[in-house]
Amino acid sequence: MKNPMNHDAFFKGLAAHRRIASIKDPRHIEIALSLRSQLSGIFLLTGHIGVVKGYVDVFKEHQLPVFLHLDKIGGLSTDNYGLEYLAKAIKPTGIISTKTNVVKTAKKMDLITIQRFFLVDTEGLDNIAKSLCQIEPDIIEVMPARIPDMIGKVKAFTSIPIITGGLLYEQSQAEECLNHGATAISSSNPELWKGAEPLPDKKIRLIV
Repeated sequence: MKNPMNHDAFFKGLAAHRRIASIKDPRHIEIALSLRSQLSGIFLLTGHIGVVKGYVDVFKEHQLPVFLHLDKIGGLSTDNYGLEYLAKAIKPTGIISTKTNVVKTAKKMDLITIQRFFLVDTEGLDNIAKSLCQIEPDIIEVMPARIPDMIGKVKAFTSIPIITGGLLYEQSQAEECLNHGATAISSSNPELWKGAEPLPDKKIRLIV
């Protein structure tokens, strides 16, 4: 089973801060570390098998839970052997994947699992429901975030915590998602990593 201390600590942080930094550019790692007291965790969407452990170790040293988006990490296999290596050698807090079979295997490896879904039409809701009948991830991520009213429709058939992200540009958009029932928002925009407060005195290149 999962380490209960790591699991509980992440979910407490998720409830407290409700902001997750999606790192698509390694240059944003330093910014995320500087805002670590404002963040629930890190979604890592950059890197490859040769460098990703170094990234994970840095975030863990700063007590930031870190999740690897397996579709975005180069050179990392998502079969049983690859996920076993991930769990034992790289040791992230958990994984993000769009694939039900990967989530199922990762759960057996004591990793916290986040399954990402894209809502492009009404069939997307049916796809989420069908997938959750096969395997329940620990968290689901619904994208894009610019359809906040759909969060309530997903919550109607699952009690799993919902994170939402994608196409967020302004604080008001993030707050609208939270007000519609999202547990937290994920964003690659550093301006959204610490709620409504502005970043301290340096200009940052934003990636969305």
